[in-house]
Amino acid sequence: MKALLTATATLLALSAPAYAEGDIAKGEKLFKKCKACHMIVDDEGTKIYKGGKTGPNLYGIIGRVAGTYEDFKYGKSIIAAGEGGLTWDEETLAAYVADPKAFLREVTGDGSAKSKMSFKLKKGGEDVAAYLASVSPEMAESDDESPSE
Repeated sequence: MKALLTATATLLALSAPAYAEGDIAKGEKLFKKCKACHMIVDDEGTKIYKGGKTGPNLYGIIGRVAGTYEDFKYGKSIIAAGEGGLTWDEETLAAYVADPKAFLREVTGDGSAKSKMSFKLKKGGEDVAAYLASVSPEMAESDDESPSE
């Protein structure tokens, strides 16, 4: 019963909209550590941040269900997390990058869960998440909808 309550509380916390208190400018600088594997390319093909293709494109990750970027072969654990309802927001992304394997083990409840992401960003995850949110499609749309002066 205690395990069920813990799992339920964790899922509720992860599903609630949450916003990390990150610094966008610091996050952009820290993203240099991520670019070895990840790029940020918008839907029209504009390169926001040129990077590797080992990991999925991170454009639009905030609000995306985990493990669902098209044409990327994810591991079983991240797919299971997405099927279990994990949708990336700034807080969950910051927790994931701090320790991907531990995060997936907690979220999936699978003690043997693995992550293809071997890098841990012990500090600054909230900044990187804020940066990724700042280049998300939703941010671009809200910039377009801003009243002009």
